[in-house]
Amino acid sequence: MQNLKPALLSLLLGLLFTGQVSAHGLWTEQRRGNIEVIYGHGAEDNAFKAQKISGAWAYDVNGKMIPVTVQRLADHARLQPLKPPAVMAVALDNGMWSQTADKKWINEGRSKVPGAIESTQTFKYSLAIYQPGAKLPKLDQMKLLILPEVDPLTVGPGKLLPVQVLLDGKPAAGVKLIGDYRSAPNTLSTETDEDGRAQVVVRNEGLNVISAQMEIVLKDNPDVATRGVFSSLTFLGEPHHE
Repeated sequence: MQNLKPALLSLLLGLLFTGQVSAHGLWTEQRRGNIEVIYGHGAEDNAFKAQKISGAWAYDVNGKMIPVTVQRLADHARLQPLKPPAVMAVALDNGMWSQTADKKWINEGRSKVPGAIESTQTFKYSLAIYQPGAKLPKLDQMKLLILPEVDPLTVGPGKLLPVQVLLDGKPAAGVKLIGDYRSAPNTLSTETDEDGRAQVVVRNEGLNVISAQMEIVLKDNPDVATRGVFSSLTFLGEPHHE
């Protein structure tokens, strides 16, 4: 990019940032024996500031909490539970961002950015289920949650998984669900009913990443006009065999 004119470079970076704020999701994958936090869109696996991870929680099969450490690496984060978990949750806070009239994004609330034309704060959450029969604890820390209503590890590829989507702990109606965010991030699977419920086809024998996202307009907030939330539910479609 060193040969681009400054104005064009600024525009490209602004568009890149906007896309990352609105479109990028969060999930976890097991890689080389580690639980890695993935920040991306579909097949993209982008670098991010590990300091943005605002929390991580691990549980055993009975729903008892397991201590977990967040290893903050140079370009991403790794989760290190004290023992293999049955359930893992993680949250990321992208912070407050405001856009100026000349389309520049500044990492501040609009109260500190005179003339801001847009402002938002985005939060991203992910729930991973690793072991069959796991009891899910209360997950109040996940403000947008895709809650499976049966054990997703027992459903199988091609079958329907019933879920309920909760926003701030309450059923969320009309939420669009992507059944295979990792491979088809723009393909809608279904939408929640008035009770926040839906049935999603389990797409893969391997890793499934079901996702949802919403944008909530905020009233009387001096710093941001909207709160963006993304959430994913991940699990294997079939048991792993050596």
